[in-house]
Amino acid sequence: MSVPPPLHELEAEVMEEVWRQRAATVRDVLEILNRGPKQRAYTTVMTIMTRLHRKGLLTRRRHGKSDVYAPAVDRKVYLDARAQAEVAALIDEFGDVALVHFAREVEALDPERLAALRRLADEG
Repeated sequence: MSVPPPLHELEAEVMEEVWRQRAATVRDVLEILNRGPKQRAYTTVMTIMTRLHRKGLLTRRRHGKSDVYAPAVDRKVYLDARAQAEVAALIDEFGDVALVHFAREVEALDPERLAALRRLADEG
């Protein structure tokens, strides 16, 4: 998989909801997002979902008069690819200094979290 683009705040909220629902219309996502303190317009969410489709993160199919969107990439796959890209970018920009800071952060972890990270690394 090529590196997926980073998500802006509203894009991330929309993607989280589509990942949760597995398939959703603009109205489905809008209703969930508008349960929070910030109200969004239908056209705003529609624009975001159209952009996410253009970016290759959502698929779109017509169902009656509505478009139904679904994730084009699994959430875990997306997060893994973005994390790898971000870490690589930090190392490219800051070199060994970035690696020193990563090492310090790892050394400061509690043993339980460190063990969980080792298991996660063994899976990947």
